[in-house]
Amino acid sequence: MILYLSSYKFGNDTQYLKDWISKNNNEVLLIFNALDAKGEEKIKNNISIDTKLLTEIGFEVKVVDLKDYFGKAEQLKNEFSKYNTYCVMGGNVFLLRQAMNLSGFDEYLKEISSNDNYLYIGYSAGSCVLSKDIEPLTTVDEPISFYNKSKVIYEGIGLVNYLIIPHYKSDYHKSYLIDELVLKCEKENIKFKTINDGDVKIIWK
Repeated sequence: MILYLSSYKFGNDTQYLKDWISKNNNEVLLIFNALDAKGEEKIKNNISIDTKLLTEIGFEVKVVDLKDYFGKAEQLKNEFSKYNTYCVMGGNVFLLRQAMNLSGFDEYLKEISSNDNYLYIGYSAGSCVLSKDIEPLTTVDEPISFYNKSKVIYEGIGLVNYLIIPHYKSDYHKSYLIDELVLKCEKENIKFKTINDGDVKIIWK
């Protein structure tokens, strides 16, 4: 699987996404669950913005709610396997991690991770959740337990073996917390990579 990871929205390398479309297809599943605690109005607004941006790139967008697949991992696998591009929005990384776990999306991503016919687009929390360990991100994100009987999960998906830190040296309202997180990682010898708003990291698994 190819990982297209950015800090804010879709970054400065959207030509890569256009090239992907030309060689594959333009269907993408848009996943918004990192925003579930923000309320319906915020969710709708962000989905509208991202759908517009993805459409301008050339994608045909289908919005997916992971809550529809809670406890239905096999159904998720059957439905998601019809697509080869997934876009995961930003928000709260711990909330997103719970939704991925409850739906089986995490295990599905691990299953297809060695297949370069799939593309994962993630920004902010959508990028961070792929880290091996997301516990250090409590410096920036509240480790909330949102869904019924869900628990906070500090283990990331593990598709990258370092901590992804977005919004570094960027115009971001929590920029001072990002700086604190970087210092924490340096002090505790936690392997990490920062991404500035606008920048993109493309990783071939």
